[in-house]
Amino acid sequence: MKHEFKQKVFYSDTDAYGVVWHGSYLRWLEMGRIGLCEDAGYTLSKLYDADITLPVVELNVKYKSPAKLEDILIVETTLKEVSRLSMVFEQKILNADTNKLNIEALVKVVAVHNDGNLYRTLPEQMTDFARQVGED
Repeated sequence: MKHEFKQKVFYSDTDAYGVVWHGSYLRWLEMGRIGLCEDAGYTLSKLYDADITLPVVELNVKYKSPAKLEDILIVETTLKEVSRLSMVFEQKILNADTNKLNIEALVKVVAVHNDGNLYRTLPEQMTDFARQVGED
């Protein structure tokens, strides 16, 4: 399963030169991961109610080309890898008009209890999620 959405670059997303500020990409990447979870029926509030929080523990971003003010971007998110303790999302941000790659990222998350204690293995809800998004 792949989650995809379009995002317009606004003035608040850019630096003084009209180029997207690096932190804006991270916000859009998070929106993509949340969107993929929601598409599979796992909203943040449902996960929280199940005592599951998914913090990012590793982030590898490769900046390929700058996005600029008023560009329309496509944010793509897929689940790339699942281990006993973590999940890795593969994400890309591309220009919708030119299909030029702006960034590619690998984002690793782990499951923790709401109090911050790490699960020893991924909770059943997350392994179900991984099976579900891996099937489509």
